[in-house]
Amino acid sequence: MPDAFTVLWTQDTCRALRKAGRVGERPPVAFSGVHGSLPAWSGAGAGDEVYALHVNRCAVYVVSRMRVVGTDRRDCCGTAPATWQDPAFPGHEDWSMLGSGGCGAVAVHVDATPVRLDRPVPGDLLGRLTWQNRRGRTRGLKYVVDGRLEHSVSLQGFYRLTSGSAEELAAVVAGAA
Repeated sequence: MPDAFTVLWTQDTCRALRKAGRVGERPPVAFSGVHGSLPAWSGAGAGDEVYALHVNRCAVYVVSRMRVVGTDRRDCCGTAPATWQDPAFPGHEDWSMLGSGGCGAVAVHVDATPVRLDRPVPGDLLGRLTWQNRRGRTRGLKYVVDGRLEHSVSLQGFYRLTSGSAEELAAVVAGAA
């Protein structure tokens, strides 16, 4: 069974998606990085699912569910940069807001659901969501008060979901389709 992960897309990222008219479109790519400027999609491989989450006014939204296709540079990425001033992924300019210019960015090709900014995670589910680290320890989401997320710090990063939480987020995506 494939693994599932979450990644937090910031206000800036979602604002850029909206401004570029990408809401309703399926991203073909996301970006991983080796520096704190981008989440490192370490541990995710082909077939794994990644839920892009967004927090707005204490509510958590599922922006897109992405199935990882691969991380190899492809023809669609465009010509590799010859200098540091050249764009890293000229073939994916339309989706650059997802991190193509980040330090050490790597293209992660995905098969994704359309970008949506109106698919909330129910408040009662926020208290049940759990993540599991490589050692098998689980943790929940911190700062959930009355079904609202007061601080997003425990979502910042790239984390492996438990299978039960992955199923519940999949139901949120399916219910909103």
